[in-house]
Amino acid sequence: MLNIRPNPNFPISTNLFKTKTLPSKLKSTLSEDSPTDQSSSSSSSSGKIRRLVLSQEERTKLNPYSDRDFYAYPRFVTHVDDGFISTLTDLYRERLRPEFEILDLMSSWVSHLAQEVQYKRVVGHGLNAEELSKNPRLDYFFVKDLNEDQKFELESCSFDAVLCTVSVQYLQQPEKVFAEVFRVLKPGGVFVVSFSNRMFYEKAISAWRDGIEYSRVQLVKQYFQSVEGFTQPEVIKKTPAADAAQGDKLPFSWSMGLLGLIPASDPFYAVIAYRNFKPVYE
Repeated sequence: MLNIRPNPNFPISTNLFKTKTLPSKLKSTLSEDSPTDQSSSSSSSSGKIRRLVLSQEERTKLNPYSDRDFYAYPRFVTHVDDGFISTLTDLYRERLRPEFEILDLMSSWVSHLAQEVQYKRVVGHGLNAEELSKNPRLDYFFVKDLNEDQKFELESCSFDAVLCTVSVQYLQQPEKVFAEVFRVLKPGGVFVVSFSNRMFYEKAISAWRDGIEYSRVQLVKQYFQSVEGFTQPEVIKKTPAADAAQGDKLPFSWSMGLLGLIPASDPFYAVIAYRNFKPVYE
């Protein structure tokens, strides 16, 4: 069942908390009767799944219990370091325009969107309502376990951008989720999947746990390529090795790193693709 709630941090009438009727602002993009057939897309490239990337074994988790139970209690922590967050925010600042309507998948209490940019609308999704209610950038949010049900109760072609931050490693049916993302994106819409080397090990799928950083990038690229209609995936990365090359130019940087005085930063990876085509903005 889909639970949709307005964000209480926004100055919205309290009547919305007392009724199941969605505000007209949200009805235009959220529909309980949205078609799930990928052929319903208005584009000739309909987002059909071409092939399955993962075997059944690769989809398994060490902790087989419900993700809803695992995330039942809020975790008001950040899962990556400041360097990763800064790089991601810069990427969003570059790729997302103020007039965009954005779907933030597998979100939490923290937003990585640029604070100075006011987007047209941001809808969040996650597994913990208390966390999502604290996210100041979400106009609305819904709670749903994508490992149990991959259907989005969202209209086709309704978002300019979909974001997934440090969470793709937990998807057991990534091909279906990526196909649904394709469906809800407008033609030319962008899907940004970012990740590092951190994870809840027992909740990450086998294909991710058993891989290395290079293979994980390739895996996410394959998720995009498994769905008909996405553009060729683009990879952006910023790793400690690259940072170290810059740092080597500084006096005593090698010896400071050896002594642990310069902490290693989280590697940054983002795989990006667009629905049907990459738009050009003036």
